Amino acid sequence: MAEGYESFFSCTRTSDKGRTGYAGVATFCRVKSAFSSSEVALPVAAEEGFTGLLRNGRKDENLASVAGGLEEFVKDDLLQVDGEGRCVITDHGHFVLFNIYGPRADSDDAERTEFKLKFFKILQRRWEYLLQQGKRVFVVGDLNIAPAAIDRCEAGPDFEKNEFRKWLRSMLVENGGPFFDIFRARHPDRKDAYTCWPSNTGAEQFNFGSRIDHILCAGSCLHEDCDPQGHNLIACHIKDCDILTTYKRWKPGNTPRWKGGWSTKLEGSDHAPVYVCLEGIVDVPQHDTPSISARYFPTIRGIQQTIVSVLMKRQVSEQVEGCKMSTSCLEEDVTISSCSRGTDRSFGNCGLSGSLSSKSCASSNQSAGSVNLEVHDQSRNFAAVGASDSAHGNQYSEVKKKAKKGQGFQLSLRSFFQRNLDSCNKDEKSNGNSSLNAVHIQKSDDQTNCNFAKDEDSRSLQQNDLDISASPLDQSSLGKGKNDVALLEWQRIQQVMQNSIPLCKGHREPCVSRVVKKAGPNFGRRFYTCPRAEGPASNPEANCGFFKWASSKSKQSK
Repeated sequence: MAEGYESFFSCTRTSDKGRTGYAGVATFCRVKSAFSSSEVALPVAAEEGFTGLLRNGRKDENLASVAGGLEEFVKDDLLQVDGEGRCVITDHGHFVLFNIYGPRADSDDAERTEFKLKFFKILQRRWEYLLQQGKRVFVVGDLNIAPAAIDRCEAGPDFEKNEFRKWLRSMLVENGGPFFDIFRARHPDRKDAYTCWPSNTGAEQFNFGSRIDHILCAGSCLHEDCDPQGHNLIACHIKDCDILTTYKRWKPGNTPRWKGGWSTKLEGSDHAPVYVCLEGIVDVPQHDTPSISARYFPTIRGIQQTIVSVLMKRQVSEQVEGCKMSTSCLEEDVTISSCSRGTDRSFGNCGLSGSLSSKSCASSNQSAGSVNLEVHDQSRNFAAVGASDSAHGNQYSEVKKKAKKGQGFQLSLRSFFQRNLDSCNKDEKSNGNSSLNAVHIQKSDDQTNCNFAKDEDSRSLQQNDLDISASPLDQSSLGKGKNDVALLEWQRIQQVMQNSIPLCKGHREPCVSRVVKKAGPNFGRRFYTCPRAEGPASNPEANCGFFKWASSKSKQSK
């Protein structure tokens, strides 16, 4: 909720492939009053999704509620396209506003491509039905489609042959469709007008992006008594439309990425807003805000009062956590499982769930005698131990002590390379002196020597013998000298890593390393690319396109 606005939203309802919370849309309507208002900005009706099957935030299994024009589609397909929170509709009397987040589909992802085709096919039917009813339709949002080559940086020769681009162009007036692309109608020849830039390549710096966020409109103008010739929404009611590039995340004053700017946090979205100003829109009869307004959601109204609170951690959760730690067993909701008498009650088998009930506590008392519920402030874990199970209680105490001992056990970089002395003795008896790629560990009677082995080339580490005491390390006794040694170790490791990084051919600058995250034969492989931001090939300051695998496939498999 935002002060002075009525808000309507939809969010992901499916958990397929980890898409929970992935997508969502929200429409904020600035109004003076949410009740008995004649303002056009206040919707007379609102709808989550565009199939008619989502009613008041719930799935409606009754096919009779399917939106007009969609009767030919099966229910499962309708529920699927509305399951990812990609549309919210608000009816403003004079026009119906569709707030859309179009699906993204890579060319090699057949499943998502099919979903995207289905999504826009069903959406088109809904638009056509409303237009046949004499409604005016506005479509706003990220459609994830750049319609023409002018809307994409360095578009290739086959760019406009894409099926989704062909579909979007077929919906436009210039190709016989019902919709105006308002931005292109106002700025038909403007180039380099983009709304989205790849965030992982720093492409905003050189305006290397795409125009995929749109505002479309279809229908007649409001001048009913006028000759329709020369009258349309664009000519009669569109005052202005443009891209707010001032809200781009990267600003001209930012440090270039290849000069250390990667550490600069860019605030905001990787999309730029698009706006349209309407004029000549008269008031509508008095009405109240629709029932799916956010003000009627009990989880929002009275808890989240401002838009700022969405971006802040609630103190309520901290207070609840504190209450849980201070209340008694009978006051809390606690479930204790696998603790009955006659079973293994070791620490590993005594399961404690996060939500406990007093009923569960009572049953535990009946089966295992009295139950002591311990609260440990440091770990915030519950430990349930039977009155007659002192041995198991001691076992838990030992485990707890070991856990405490493990905290902060690695006190320095040197201790990371130190092996457990028992394992060293065992390894020496069986294999002699152990040899590692980076560290050679040699055990003597009173000390362990860690010798960094020489590499074959000039960039390798020089041999260095470090004396590490076999007794437990005490951080306070390391002293400044040993801290200097640890610093030297880090510097040498960093030097080896730095010397192994190739230089890009275009700028002779150290490359950045990346990892393939896309599923396929190269998944997980590391590669090097030019460190500069992505940009036009004609710009020598932009990324030079250098690419090199960090290692060959055969070496990686070894």
